[in-house]
Amino acid sequence: EQDGSQYKDLAVLAIVPVLLGVSVLVFAILKMVPGDPARMVAGLDATEEDIVLIRHQLGLDRPLPHQFGAFLARAFQGDFGRSIRSRRPVVEEIAARLPATVELAVASMLLAILIGMTTGVLASIRPYTLLDNASIILAISGVSMPVFWLGLMLMLVFSVKLGLLPTTGRGSLLHLILPAVTLGAASSAIIARMVRASMLEILGQDYVRTARAKGLAEARVVVRHALKNALIPAVTVVGLQFGYLLCGAVITETV
Repeated sequence: EQDGSQYKDLAVLAIVPVLLGVSVLVFAILKMVPGDPARMVAGLDATEEDIVLIRHQLGLDRPLPHQFGAFLARAFQGDFGRSIRSRRPVVEEIAARLPATVELAVASMLLAILIGMTTGVLASIRPYTLLDNASIILAISGVSMPVFWLGLMLMLVFSVKLGLLPTTGRGSLLHLILPAVTLGAASSAIIARMVRASMLEILGQDYVRTARAKGLAEARVVVRHALKNALIPAVTVVGLQFGYLLCGAVITETV
């Protein structure tokens, strides 16, 4: 127990250099991107004097280490600055949009679990059959398709051609279907492959063969004996995929 506690403490402490490294990397990438934030804020009709003044107000005329240090100092206080586009505090911009992102991520996760678990279990109980091969093809397709392309294709088919679902907006279950399918496709494929591999390993264990030898129904053997243990690695994958869905929701929402 003491070793486990020490490991958790080290894991928590490791978050600090990771976050610091990520912030340095993002800051450096933003500085290398072409463009002048002060010119964007000033607008097309601004004079050079206006741009210089705005650049001074934003602190962009200071050395890069000073800019980064000032950003970290404000960030530790919960101040992430103001948006260049709206001039509103970044925290308010995030708070206004976060509920929609979380809603989409949760819906996509539930859909991915439902499809992934079902597909993985069905493929594992009929290995190397047409059903198994079809599930592998679907899994590879789900992982390979970019969300922006899949979203556009789903809108083209179900919204433009068939007129069944709305292309934009938020508020009802119908508005959530296409984004959730788009975002959850890749995660469902990953979960399906993980469940299939774990189930194939579990179904070959001695205690599963013993349960079958006792005359238990195949459904009971699969659900109560095999699936329960096969879910242990799948739960880890689900947790990792939820973080991916929160990040990937930005692209899906834009489409």
